[in-house]
Amino acid sequence: MNSSNCDILIQGGGPVGLACAAWVLQKFPDANITLLDRNPKGDDELANADSRGIALSHGSKILLDTIQAWPKESAEIHQVHVSQAGRFGRALMTREELKQDALGHIIRYRDIHITLRQALRSVQTSSPNFVWKHNQKESEENQIHAKCIVHAEGGLFKNQDWVESGRDYSQSALVGLVEVENATPHQAWERFTAEGPLAVLPSHYGPHILNLIWCGSPESSQYRLQLNDVDFLSELQKEFGSRIGRFMKVQDRRLYELGLNYRKEIIKDNHVWIGNAAQTLHPVAGQGLNLGLRDAFLLAEKLVGIFSSPLEGQYPADIDKALQSYAQSRKADRTTTIGLTDFMARVFTSNLAPVVLARGLALSALQWLPPVKTALARQMMFGRR
Repeated sequence: MNSSNCDILIQGGGPVGLACAAWVLQKFPDANITLLDRNPKGDDELANADSRGIALSHGSKILLDTIQAWPKESAEIHQVHVSQAGRFGRALMTREELKQDALGHIIRYRDIHITLRQALRSVQTSSPNFVWKHNQKESEENQIHAKCIVHAEGGLFKNQDWVESGRDYSQSALVGLVEVENATPHQAWERFTAEGPLAVLPSHYGPHILNLIWCGSPESSQYRLQLNDVDFLSELQKEFGSRIGRFMKVQDRRLYELGLNYRKEIIKDNHVWIGNAAQTLHPVAGQGLNLGLRDAFLLAEKLVGIFSSPLEGQYPADIDKALQSYAQSRKADRTTTIGLTDFMARVFTSNLAPVVLARGLALSALQWLPPVKTALARQMMFGRR
């Protein structure tokens, strides 16, 4: 590939990189952007790829609707039941309390990925200076000279080529689909066990087919992965209880290692990191992609402000100033979300008696102090503003 120039280079064709490009081009169609995507041009391979259900907040839906990037198939969450296995304390959050259409949505990862690709293709038709390079290797990024470089490579914990700050939770998430006997439509369950959170979430397959996320030690998770279906369902029933009747079937089990990895500084010179390239979170509160989409949306606003200006000579100073402003604007939301998910991941796996008591009291307080519950739910839905 010959050396080339552009104003904005986005490295990474996952949901966050795609969304960032689409938001810039929507507001400034003439933006000179190059997107490096490791995926092929067509969607066929992705259509058979990652089928895990991922949580998107109602705030993320509002953002994605601006670029017509909301998947056709999704499952709404109208209420969330939070409890701890074998202990007192529970909380129930409902959409009515927050006066919202939904608390959140569950979407297959591949669906959000493909829908964002389609949205970007639509925007691309009126963007003459946008170049989308597919099947790109990491080494090829050095052959492109850009005024601003956006790192949106993402990746899963332990599969990333950078480690700066964070922790290994010594947990794995076993995910899959389960068929249940008495599911309540649009109900999500988050149950904290001795080894980590166990979530049962809606899916678009129907009210009785639910997404399962079962966090535990790597040893326990590997053991559960290798169980036959009957024994697995028996173990799950013991851990979750009978609130939704019998667990009758399970399919598509797979494991993901869990940890926290985040950059203290998300800008350096003309480089900026967003999404999982900036922070990789525990899935306990389903905040990872939501935080990444907020990163992308706000960065796009800053980039449009710079590059839609005709003052060519002001670019270097403007880029530095804008990225500094972007980093400052993201500080509160990043700090709060990272801190909240890290706290929940650690405190809900402790079996120390004082911590167990405090957890129960905290859940009870959430239930009986509506302003606290509302504040927490709004943070999950819209982030810190």
